[in-house]
Amino acid sequence: MRGPAVVFDSVSLQLGGTQVLDEVSFRVEAGALHCLVGPNGGGKTSLVRALLGQMPHSGVIRFEGEDLRPVGYVPQLLDFDRNVPMTVNNVMALLGQRRPAFLGSSRFDKAANAEALKRTGVAGMGAKPFGSLSGGQRQRVLLAQAISPTPRLLILDEPTAGIDETGVRLVEALVAELHDRGVTVLWINHDLEQVKRIAQSVTVINQRVLFHGCADQIDCRLEDIR
Repeated sequence: MRGPAVVFDSVSLQLGGTQVLDEVSFRVEAGALHCLVGPNGGGKTSLVRALLGQMPHSGVIRFEGEDLRPVGYVPQLLDFDRNVPMTVNNVMALLGQRRPAFLGSSRFDKAANAEALKRTGVAGMGAKPFGSLSGGQRQRVLLAQAISPTPRLLILDEPTAGIDETGVRLVEALVAELHDRGVTVLWINHDLEQVKRIAQSVTVINQRVLFHGCADQIDCRLEDIR
């Protein structure tokens, strides 16, 4: 079963009197692997946060399809105090919590989380302090929590930032696998070679939509992305 289509209809957003998004309209097709690109400060992350209900906006964001949940999300940076004594397993349980915290994770959830950590290349790190991990390892843990359970919509904000080449290939393969299973993927990405390698479709955004179409046409919009 395919994940949902995502429709942005005249979405505008202001922060502190600054226009961040201006009448943004485009559609991510159901089951697509769609990349969102553009310059820093162009509004990409703000648009995703509006989609997640984290930022007030005007206009409409809607899902189309029968299978809308669960949604997986990997932020670009996690606001985390390295001194907080939480293990990787604690972080997985907290971010994926579906029952009261004092009950802990169920046996099923623990097994699913362990499998997700294995799939993202950080198996065996569950007992390690999350704050002791490298930036790339933390990104892999965040990806693991986003795919446990398997989402119908996966939202990625620069998930390969700070990850070595081996990790990049692992993430690409994992996302491709999920896409093949019908998951809709919305991926914020600055690496144009990666975009051309993995994406079906792409939207270039800098406050407003500058281009929306096939990924192999992205070279014609290079000046809009820089």
